[in-house]
Order: sequence, then structure tokens, then C-alpha cells
Amino acid sequence: MDETRLQKLLTIAIRAAELASNKILEVYNSADFQVNLKDDNSPLTLADKKSHVAIEELLKETGIPILSEEGKSIPYAVRKDWKYFWLIDPLDGTKEFIKRNGEFTVNIALIEDQTPILGVVAVPVTCEVYYSSRGSGAFIKRPDFVSPISRRTPADLSNKGLRIVASRSHMNEETETFIGSLDSPELISAGSSLKFMLLAMGNADVYPRFAPTMEWDTAAAHAVVREVGLNVFQQNTMNQMVYNKPDLLNPYFICY
Repeated sequence: MDETRLQKLLTIAIRAAELASNKILEVYNSADFQVNLKDDNSPLTLADKKSHVAIEELLKETGIPILSEEGKSIPYAVRKDWKYFWLIDPLDGTKEFIKRNGEFTVNIALIEDQTPILGVVAVPVTCEVYYSSRGSGAFIKRPDFVSPISRRTPADLSNKGLRIVASRSHMNEETETFIGSLDSPELISAGSSLKFMLLAMGNADVYPRFAPTMEWDTAAAHAVVREVGLNVFQQNTMNQMVYNKPDLLNPYFICY
């Protein structure tokens, strides 16, 4: 895909994320989230649904297939032939949303041949939008200005005092064991794909995730961190995370 086309798609994706953020805030500031449980016992709110609809309405104009957490399931027999597709989490961090702690995001990624080449991570409560496209760097858009995000030096896991970012909702024994193997680590907690953004902004060094995530949880943030010199590796390997697998469940990973 040429740069001109990619930038046009990025503009549309940012607009979609901002529109979705507004829809989410309407529910967030209301008295009724209309919380239900999905088949896997994860929560679903009115905000998830409204965000999905807003994003889908804008992105469908691009003619590129859409795979969304809140959309219909699409068989791998269909998906496997997609060279490009949108991968979306309309509301990442629904548990954080319900807790009203502000740590939830809208994630929109464009995948090309199993690799995220465009990513938008919007934070509704702060009105911040992190975004990137392949080879063009990463940026943070605030209400009054846009700033480039500087490239980061990947962390050496043998260093002392590494800042380790972990989920508020998904800390487990394997993650605690990893953190315990490091030299005097500092633990930083955050929800949703904000964990990746802490690394992108230089406010954390390592994000280990040894618990289940889905492709739509990571793809947009993965695109952003790639553009600042970081990466997302499958646990115990140097293999990068890939997308549009037969099973959309991610392997365990480390971002640094």
C-alpha cells in the first residue's frame, strides 16, 4: 500500500476513534451502562455497542474488511484470503470503564499480511489519541496540539530498576514470577492498551503479558510501539506477534 493511501486511511481511522470516544463518553457520563455478560463471562456495555457502530459506519466506506470484537464472527476460511483488514476493539478495558477509573481505550489497527501497519489508540477521558503508520513515526494528538513520539531504546532485561507495567485486572502468578526474576523492578499498573502507551512515551520499560489477550487487544498499540523502536515478542522467543491467525487468541508476549 502506498504512503498516500495509508495516510488517507489513517485520517479516517483517527476520525472514527474520536467519534467512538464521544459515544463512549455519553454512556460513561450517564447513569446506566447497561452491563451484560458475553458467552465468555466478559462484560459488555452500551458503550461497547455504540462505539462499534460508530467505527464501523466510517470504516466501511474504505471498502476494507472489518474484524471487530463486537462484530459478527468471521470464519478463518474467509479471513485467510484478506491481504488487508481493519482490526478493532471498540472499547478496550471494559472492566476499567465499569470501575470508572478512566483507563480504557478505543483501538483501531490496519493489518497487512499479518502485520499491523497503522494503529490508533484513543483515550476518551483525556481526549488523547496515539497514532502511527508504517515508516512515518508515531504521534500523540491532544486537544490543542500534536507531538511526535520520540524513538525509544529497547530495555536490557538485566538492568536494575526496570519499570514494569502490568494490568490492574489480570495480574497472575506467572507474571509475578517474571517480575520477581528482575533486579529491583518498579511496578507500574495501568489498564487496557494504555500499558503499551506507557512504553511508547518512555514512562515504562517492559510490559509482560502472561495471560490471555485477543488480537484486537494488541494490534493498534503494537503498530504504535513499532514506530518508536519497540516490539512485541512471543514469550520465550524473538518471534514477533502476528495477526489474523486461525485462532484469534494471542500467545503470551513481552513488549520491550
